Amino acid sequence: MSMEKKIFLVASILGLVSVILGAFAAHGLRNTLTTTSLESFQTGVRYQMYHAFFLFVVGLMPQLTPAQKGRLFWLTVIGIVLFSGSIYLLATNALTPIDVAVLGPITHLGGVFLISAWGVLVGYLYKSKK
Repeated sequence: MSMEKKIFLVASILGLVSVILGAFAAHGLRNTLTTTSLESFQTGVRYQMYHAFFLFVVGLMPQLTPAQKGRLFWLTVIGIVLFSGSIYLLATNALTPIDVAVLGPITHLGGVFLISAWGVLVGYLYKSKK
């Protein structure tokens, strides 16, 4: 599978899951979570969708090599899983018997991956000859 196809496929799945989770939060969790927890959950949804679009843009950029797209892909996917995934778990922590509060620092690590993806893209574009 080409890198572009992998990026588009994963970006589509991330977008789909983002819409599903956003609807679930708005309709299924609205009366279950506190306002703060619901807002946090929606933050995870928003950032997941932003970065699904980011991956689509990366996949379409002709000035990036497949290796560069691959690096951006992994930085973004890891960032989404750590950032949004930990937010989903932390926001719904009150609904589960397992205390996942220890995941708080993982959210920050995911944010570092997402910021890194943007920074690496800036670097690639700055050095690009196209």
